[in-house]
Amino acid sequence: MTPELLSGRLEFLREAEKLKDVLRSAHTSSGRQESTAEHSWRLCLMALLFEDQLGELDLLRVLKLCIVHDLGEAIHGDIPAVAQAGHPHKSQQEREDLQLLARALDAPARQRLLDLWDEYEGAASAEAQTVKALDKLETLLQHTQGQNPADFDYRFNLDYGRRYTDASPLFQALRQQIDIDTQRRLNAQG
Repeated sequence: MTPELLSGRLEFLREAEKLKDVLRSAHTSSGRQESTAEHSWRLCLMALLFEDQLGELDLLRVLKLCIVHDLGEAIHGDIPAVAQAGHPHKSQQEREDLQLLARALDAPARQRLLDLWDEYEGAASAEAQTVKALDKLETLLQHTQGQNPADFDYRFNLDYGRRYTDASPLFQALRQQIDIDTQRRLNAQG
């Protein structure tokens, strides 16, 4: 490994660190806004925890997809799901941001990241579809345990991501339990 290769990869890691400061609309159980990096961490943890329920899927590929799926948000931030309809070019912007973020990387490493991101974004494999479902479920789970603002839109959550979470009995079962908690939060709002 050359010094240039090491330098480029370290520079990418320095740039990717910005993801720790990107805040999402979800709040933690202590009331602090969650970062995108924290979301990605728990998404990886979910994949690891449910590995025994994922059948023949390639867990390493699943984890890679989990790690890469929101990397582009390090540049322009997160757009909450409830606001995404107003951002029709969100996917294109995130891919461009990932390319910018990865500019210091050597071409093979940069291409590996972009290929993983494209696979996730296009739900182009069973692993990517699984990560899409887990991504939605992790978001919903955070919404049910966070100290969210009084006007938080729990009703939106009851339909959010169904395209992916209805795809397997495991995701349906997880969704059913999370939806019960979502409905409780919604009822408590009055």
